Amino acid sequence: MDKTIILKPRLSEKAYALSEERNTYIFAVPASLSRLSIARAVAAQYGVTVESVKIASQPGKNKRTYRRGGRIVHRGHTSAIRKAYVRLKESDKLPIFSAVDEDKKKAKKETS
Repeated sequence: MDKTIILKPRLSEKAYALSEERNTYIFAVPASLSRLSIARAVAAQYGVTVESVKIASQPGKNKRTYRRGGRIVHRGHTSAIRKAYVRLKESDKLPIFSAVDEDKKKAKKETS
């Protein structure tokens, strides 16, 4: 691959739950990438085996802001996001949520 692909992991409670239960990680990806190129980029960056890639496009939302008195209305929109749900082989893990796991281990040691 000639160009560098930037994968931004989505850090949320839903993403953490999916990584724990189904070994699936969520990335924000550019709209021009295909499933195959996303799978290759994840495998190259993290050194893991990718089982499947599912893609979801989240459209931007329209937003309005009113000033005092209700006369001036500013209209805008949020950016559209394309997310890739990447499922890894059962034995592979990504170090995205490693800080959360370390905090849980420390809490268990302190309570014991």
